[in-house]
Amino acid sequence: MDKKYQTAPCGLDCFNCPAHKENLTEDKRKETAAYLKIPPEDVGCKGCRGEKGKCYFMKENCATWDCVQKKGVSYCYECDEFPCGLLAPTAKGVNYPHNMKVYNLCRMKLLGMDGWIEEAGHIRDRYYNGEFVVGKGPVLEAE
Repeated sequence: MDKKYQTAPCGLDCFNCPAHKENLTEDKRKETAAYLKIPPEDVGCKGCRGEKGKCYFMKENCATWDCVQKKGVSYCYECDEFPCGLLAPTAKGVNYPHNMKVYNLCRMKLLGMDGWIEEAGHIRDRYYNGEFVVGKGPVLEAE
């Protein structure tokens, strides 16, 4: 799997997503099918780039995708206006990885794509499974 291609312009690591076609388990396929109200055989996201900017979970174009296409950049961190309002965090919908995007993009800019790819799984694990500690961010029990 080409992990650079499977990274959304907004910073989401599609290659680590449980709904990505290469990561799907039967349980996740059934859960996603029920959520999207589609047959299980139709489940399997190809990532933002593979879906050509159509959000797999919304079936409409993503404004961030449209913006990077218009500006001619591959990732938001390459834009002169980064970070912009399209990436603004929110306290609502915290189960979505939206708040992780800007952090990922900043790490991409700092480490380069290859360096970020090496740590992307750990970032995702800390985001979903870590306990927030003031001054330390999300911390896993083992850390």
